[in-house]
Amino acid sequence: MQKNKHNFIIRWFLHTYTRWAVGRHFHELVFEPLAIDPNKSLLLVANHFSYWDSLILFVVSRTLFKKKFHVMAREDTTLALRFVRYGGVFSVKKGSRDLLASLNYAAELLKDPQNMVLIFPQGKLHANFVDEIHFEKGIGRIMDAASGNFQLIFAATFVQYLRHKKPTATVYLQNNAGGQISSAELEKKYQEFYASKKAEQNAIVL
Repeated sequence: MQKNKHNFIIRWFLHTYTRWAVGRHFHELVFEPLAIDPNKSLLLVANHFSYWDSLILFVVSRTLFKKKFHVMAREDTTLALRFVRYGGVFSVKKGSRDLLASLNYAAELLKDPQNMVLIFPQGKLHANFVDEIHFEKGIGRIMDAASGNFQLIFAATFVQYLRHKKPTATVYLQNNAGGQISSAELEKKYQEFYASKKAEQNAIVL
């Protein structure tokens, strides 16, 4: 398991670069304010369709939540891009002995109210407008181990070009009040949320 590391200078550079890269690549990043409990950590559950996912959600989280950003990523990514560990990235490798260590590490992070952990439970990249969202089992273990000490936030990101040369990224968010959705219900509830927001995107006419 590759844990994240702390270096103020590198972290500052990565955060600054991320904001610049998202601003340069996208015509607009659209999201609405979301009320949270500042005394609880955040577990952000999101769809996974591109390289840009975690960068977009980093900008959103820094703007809205102002908590320390952590994201679980595949181990091949953290090994290929070792510097991302200084930006809050830690690794997970499906089918390895370290899998449980990664899941437990995520749960421990959620016990600190200053932290936010981003998880892509699909486990791999899928097309942006797929109909069905299926989760790997690890997210349930994280939720159970964290014992409800967190707020559960759903995020659904959609990218469309519409009339602009650069794409617009729209992030929909929903606060599930932490722990009120069991790990067993998670995929069904997220699917309902995702489907409703996908329908909103498909209804856009300019």
